[in-house]
Amino acid sequence: MAESLAAFLAGARIDDAVFALRPDYRAVLLAVDGLVPGPSDQAGEALLREAESFAAQAISGGPVDQLPHIADWREAYRAFGAKPQRTRNSVEALTRRAGSGLPRVNRLTDIYNAISVLHQVPVGGEDLSRYQGAPQLIRATGAESFDTVADGLEVVENPEPGEVVWCDDAGVTCRRWNWRQARRTQLREGTTSALFILDALGAMTDAQLHAAAEDLAARLRGLGTNVLVEQRFMSGSLLKAEESEC
Repeated sequence: MAESLAAFLAGARIDDAVFALRPDYRAVLLAVDGLVPGPSDQAGEALLREAESFAAQAISGGPVDQLPHIADWREAYRAFGAKPQRTRNSVEALTRRAGSGLPRVNRLTDIYNAISVLHQVPVGGEDLSRYQGAPQLIRATGAESFDTVADGLEVVENPEPGEVVWCDDAGVTCRRWNWRQARRTQLREGTTSALFILDALGAMTDAQLHAAAEDLAARLRGLGTNVLVEQRFMSGSLLKAEESEC
């Protein structure tokens, strides 16, 4: 299984157009199998409370949108035409919610939401078994499909042309980089294999990004005796170096 997880990550791709928009973009992808799923539990509750306390302290000295990494993401959203005051990056949305209480969803989602706030990094969690092909980060043409819910109804939408989206061969898995995830690949209480994506811009160092990924990986390994975690770091300079070696 470790080999198949590594092969899945090896197929991941970030389009050059994304790096043209933000040369400082980096990501860590974690492919995980052997998870023991379930509803929210006491360990997740303790971690969420820790994240809520951290957020309260972080914003005690100024507005949420002035926190360094959140400010970076607001600039990135503006660069592809999104309005950050209307469509907030995931770490900003969670940090703002922390004051009134972070959501309690399920064991996996609670963990990665808490890690996102504690490390101030956008984190996405997807059901790996529902992927069709490898993950790709691209600038959308506008023809891609995105399945979501609007006004309580299941609908299929299309991203805006030029919007940065994560997708697979079947469609968009997350719109506006790290704003909203598709229903098709969302984590469920029965999820046993998952993909987690941690997104970083200039305000976050590589060391901080890797620390967040390692923290998440350690928490996930605690969810079963046979949990396997494979990891891949992606950046513009690293991918160019890999291409030159081919």
